[in-house]
Amino acid sequence: MSAEPVTERLRTLGLHATADAFSDLCAEAAQKRWSATQLVERFVALEEATRHDRSMERRLVRSRLGLFKSLVDFDWNWPKKIDRPLVESAVRGDFFESHRNVVLVAAQGLGKTMIAQNIAHAAVTKGHTVIFTTAAQMLTDLCGQESSRALERRLLHYAKVSLLVVDSC
Repeated sequence: MSAEPVTERLRTLGLHATADAFSDLCAEAAQKRWSATQLVERFVALEEATRHDRSMERRLVRSRLGLFKSLVDFDWNWPKKIDRPLVESAVRGDFFESHRNVVLVAAQGLGKTMIAQNIAHAAVTKGHTVIFTTAAQMLTDLCGQESSRALERRLLHYAKVSLLVVDSC
């Protein structure tokens, strides 16, 4: 049996990363004298890593997070009063375990949106589903529903994610 039908069968099964790397990994296995188990372990590890990456990409796109400034660049000296340990706890996602809400309250221009975006991004990287939206966008979306059934479905869209971030901007 040649490698071509095997790669097509792998693709049919949805094992695209394995299909793409099949010939190269088989050649490497022969050169390094891997056992069949070692070769299969490499295929499984490759597929797991690829699926993890694709899942992360999908969650990031669905989150509508967009580009944002990392908390690494946050000036902790401005604003003058900020509870840094509490902010870092929120970014770590400590509130998930106790099913609590996080509300950021401060004057305009002090970094609430940036902190919220970092919380959302950290949640996505930990495997949570996230939607980041503004209050205006969400209200426009909900008001645009043409029936009570459509509104109910749209509300479920917002309710079913692990983390809903509503920015007041």
